[in-house]
Amino acid sequence: MPVLTKHTCAQMPFVDDYLPALLTQASHLISGEFHRVVSAKGFTISEWRVLASLAGGEPMSIGRLAQVTVMKQPTVTRVLDRMEERGHVKRIASEDDRRVTLVRITASGGRLVAGLIPLALEHERRVLEPFGLSRAAELKATLKRMIDLHKDGAADLADEEA
Repeated sequence: MPVLTKHTCAQMPFVDDYLPALLTQASHLISGEFHRVVSAKGFTISEWRVLASLAGGEPMSIGRLAQVTVMKQPTVTRVLDRMEERGHVKRIASEDDRRVTLVRITASGGRLVAGLIPLALEHERRVLEPFGLSRAAELKATLKRMIDLHKDGAADLADEEA
């Protein structure tokens, strides 16, 4: 692993080789491309994130939905208020813990997101195509592993920020 020295820093700005900065830049650029499609279809980015996260899956707690969508819980709650009013999602009480509210996608919400998912998958294919199937699969596996290794620390930080 390269050691940062005065010489290395003079040759390249720190953030040009700093993993969190690289991940943020890549996410911002790649997501921004697809967000234009989402907006053109009449969705907000937050609505897309919620619907995509719930599509084809089991009901999810609001806290977990906030983690998956990378939004603060109060923001998710406001988005859910609007989406529930339109009939795209439904909140339900957890059978295991009455303190937990779960969210599920409705048939109406499922139909809406069904039109976007193929476009998202096509966008992903175009993004990953230059790397080949093997490297693309390896990249996704590495990112999933990183998320798994660091998700508890991020939850602690979110609690501190609240």
